[in-house]
Amino acid sequence: MTNDQLTIANLTKTTAAALITAEDFLANTRHAVSELVLVDGRPSAELLEQHQFAAHGFSWITTYVEGLRQMQGWADRLDAVGKFGELEHLILQAAFGEYLKQLVGGIAISQVEIVRPSDLGVTDEAISAFHTDATKLLMAKGNTDAVRIKISKLIEHGNFGNLGLDDEMLEMVRDQFHRFTEEQVSPYAHEWHLKDELIPMSVIDQMCDMGVFGLTIPEEDGGLGMGKMAMCVVTEELSRGYIGVGSLSTRSEIAGELVRSCGTEDQKKKYLLKIASGEILPTAVFTEPNTGSDLASLKTRATLNGETYKITGNKTWITHASRTDMMTMLVRTNPDEAGYKGLSMLLVDKPRGTEEDPFPKDGMTGGEIQVLGYRGMKEYELAFDAVEVSAEQLLGGVGGQGFKQLMMTFESARIQTAARAIGVAQNAMELGLKYATERQQFKKPIYSFPRVAGKIAWMAVETMIARQLTYFAAREKDSERRCDIEAGMAKLLAARVSWSNADNALQVHGGNGYALEYPISRVLCDARILNIFEGAAEIQAHVIARGLLSNLN
Repeated sequence: MTNDQLTIANLTKTTAAALITAEDFLANTRHAVSELVLVDGRPSAELLEQHQFAAHGFSWITTYVEGLRQMQGWADRLDAVGKFGELEHLILQAAFGEYLKQLVGGIAISQVEIVRPSDLGVTDEAISAFHTDATKLLMAKGNTDAVRIKISKLIEHGNFGNLGLDDEMLEMVRDQFHRFTEEQVSPYAHEWHLKDELIPMSVIDQMCDMGVFGLTIPEEDGGLGMGKMAMCVVTEELSRGYIGVGSLSTRSEIAGELVRSCGTEDQKKKYLLKIASGEILPTAVFTEPNTGSDLASLKTRATLNGETYKITGNKTWITHASRTDMMTMLVRTNPDEAGYKGLSMLLVDKPRGTEEDPFPKDGMTGGEIQVLGYRGMKEYELAFDAVEVSAEQLLGGVGGQGFKQLMMTFESARIQTAARAIGVAQNAMELGLKYATERQQFKKPIYSFPRVAGKIAWMAVETMIARQLTYFAAREKDSERRCDIEAGMAKLLAARVSWSNADNALQVHGGNGYALEYPISRVLCDARILNIFEGAAEIQAHVIARGLLSNLN
């Protein structure tokens, strides 16, 4: 044991005490931000925008404290079953040591923005109260160079710590998809990326056979009914091989949840079994060229003429638009109703396209958007000119509910995106470790240099924090508790960790990392999108802050 390593017997007691202090600090932060943005006990949209930096900083502080809370729970569960070993002990110690320092010293919410307690109006007294015996000990000895070097030695052969699944079925699922990824995805992913190719249908067919597309659809509707924790485990393993493969089920997850939660009985019978089996591959058609996150401004309209809607308008950033069979499409069915209330969701069938004829549906055209990464399904701009769809395809049979229906899917979608980010983060860490242990410089592996090893050690720590936060959100969803804020925090942190891991793993590769032949160049491009889609980091932080401050009473 190094001088910096806290004894196992005392660590979890120390971290538990520090967590109480962190929670008190969070309460002080909440009070300070509330003074800035609440009017009559409710968040003011105008003041939230005016004090955006403070409000978003509050979201990040809450995310950090929740991350530490979940790490404490992870450690306690492992300890209870005798699986809290030396590596897990050091990961917990480093996580608390670093995040406590950042809570009181400043959190990087982007590469050019660091939010500090004073930016939120936190008092000197609250900052002083943060420095208890437990927090001071962890900040001094938790994440030292010596601790990171010790972690680096323990992870050198690919053991990055016990995930704490504590479920034999989930462990079996993880092993199954780990093998599939190693055999069918990882050896080919970089070539698919470099050639900008669609993921082969042979891979998708195997995923259909493994039940990927019906993982969370109930058994009575043809799925496996396994819940969001299983979705996280599967998504993480597939994304570890290639984010495109890990993302193939995202649109099926969205479509399945929309139909299951909001569809008519006829719509459920028509779609759920086929979505679950992979016979139908859906795509999500929501975003428009000038709307981005401002969905209330959508202009694509669907005009009812007898028993038929005619859709006219433009959509953009539509993933896997060509090689799919059905579109969940957000449209404006009531042009006289501004904002969200005029929006409806249509289920629009389409023929599956080919490379020669990507959009063989009357009135529908599209063009590919060239992108840096996330290439396996391709992105498209779409145009609709009086595309016809039966009125029976209105989701739930009721107009004006589209935005509300879409919001119901956001928890699951963001949990799944967090799991995708963890898979990419894991891949980056593994690539960095492999290169560092094999690359010889000055007659020894570069992994023997402390700053190289330390980078990868911290990747292992922060990936575990993001993972436990994501698992927490998934468990809340599986318990049928509202978890929009938890899902948002998981996505917010996991996306940042993914980018950080990829960036640092490329740095470990040096000049070779910048060469297209090395997979880390692909992983860097793939990681970058995670801070943008399913809610950009800034939007995500805003939504979290508004939700937290709305729930004060």
